[in-house]
Amino acid sequence: MKNYYAKMQVLALASLISTAAFAVNKVDEEPKVAKKFIKEGIWRGVFKVAETEVPFNFELKGKDAEHATFTLLNGTRRDDFHIKYLGQDSLFIKMNTYDAALVAKIESDGRISGEYKSLVPGLQGNALPFTAEQGKSYRFVEPGKDVAPTANLTGKWEFKGFSKEAVPNKVAILKQEGNKLTGVIMQVTGDSRELEGTVQGNQFVLSGFSGPSPKIYKGTINEDGTLSGEISQGIYDNLKFTGVKDSKAELPDPYKLTHLKEGVKKLAFTFPDLNGKPVSLTDDKYKGKVVIVELVGTWCPNCTDQTVFLSPWFNKNSKRGVEAIAIGFEQKDDLEYGKYTLGKLRDKYNIKYDILFGGLADKRLVADKLPALNKFIAYPTTIIIDRKGEVREIYTGYTGTVTGKYYDDYEKKFNKVLDELIAEPVPSAAYFEAQANGK
Repeated sequence: MKNYYAKMQVLALASLISTAAFAVNKVDEEPKVAKKFIKEGIWRGVFKVAETEVPFNFELKGKDAEHATFTLLNGTRRDDFHIKYLGQDSLFIKMNTYDAALVAKIESDGRISGEYKSLVPGLQGNALPFTAEQGKSYRFVEPGKDVAPTANLTGKWEFKGFSKEAVPNKVAILKQEGNKLTGVIMQVTGDSRELEGTVQGNQFVLSGFSGPSPKIYKGTINEDGTLSGEISQGIYDNLKFTGVKDSKAELPDPYKLTHLKEGVKKLAFTFPDLNGKPVSLTDDKYKGKVVIVELVGTWCPNCTDQTVFLSPWFNKNSKRGVEAIAIGFEQKDDLEYGKYTLGKLRDKYNIKYDILFGGLADKRLVADKLPALNKFIAYPTTIIIDRKGEVREIYTGYTGTVTGKYYDDYEKKFNKVLDELIAEPVPSAAYFEAQANGK
């Protein structure tokens, strides 16, 4: 079963190419024809999301797929991916640990066209068409065609009106220089990663594509200075919002959103690791250790960013009496699929702590499987457990480096809490024996 899902992806790609009428030439029919490749440099792509066009930019370095790097560009953010050939004139760009890919045909004029495609078994019908052209570095407006903005959106904003979400408000931190607009939009589940866009007259727009589904925020600057807009999130629904500039706008405290139920001090679970072995917090490996439990999913960009933070931290601090466990909730309730996706995450980010498979990424199911929690709101959720096995802190969501002070505050408190818990004495063997006997 080791390569089961790799084989399924190949079959899915073959089906996609046929469905999209990509002209994949058989090597044995034209053995002397050199494989086409795309030009180096900056490219501008455009996704078609319902009736909305979502532009994105990338840079290609390398003369052939074997040596090329495909880099998605979003403001100052850079995300690198590798390219594989599919036949003579088609390319496959896997979105690293996200189970999705760009699959594209190289057209005769040098452009590429194709789809952003889910590779999750059973979800492969979810796709977004796109085209891309080399030599265009702008995102929304061609050079020389800018319209003077009617306002400067630099500052902090409260966005409201996302009625389909459990906690509707978001906080946006925007920076405008002339027509250029960049920023990040935060909510209790995490942040949008860096967005890039423009202000033209009284219209604004921001887009982002870093591997997960592309998204776009767009709208109008009203005469009273407020914003009215809409977000399109890849293959998902469009949502309306309004924005009010407010330097004091804040989200709910992420340390107070998720907690244990009244009278409960410990978290209990048993999930299989990637070899199928059951793992519990009561295992000897964790006794007397400070334990960081992460509830994550490989499909979740904020989980990836949190992993980028935690993995090197753990590798540096693992000998101090601390352990970590990532429990992955994936897009299929299938251990073999979990081995594939979570194994990719482990290898990509050099994860040395245990990774368990929790099942399907459904918040209600997560809450059922972890009944000690009052509720489950967000991937990721970080649970910190002391040497006695008692939960001392729960942090909902994750704020990445693009959030500036919010990330700095998170990192500072994370290290402070861990340092304090690690410094606490290790309980005696008698303590754990008494706990095991229910005393």
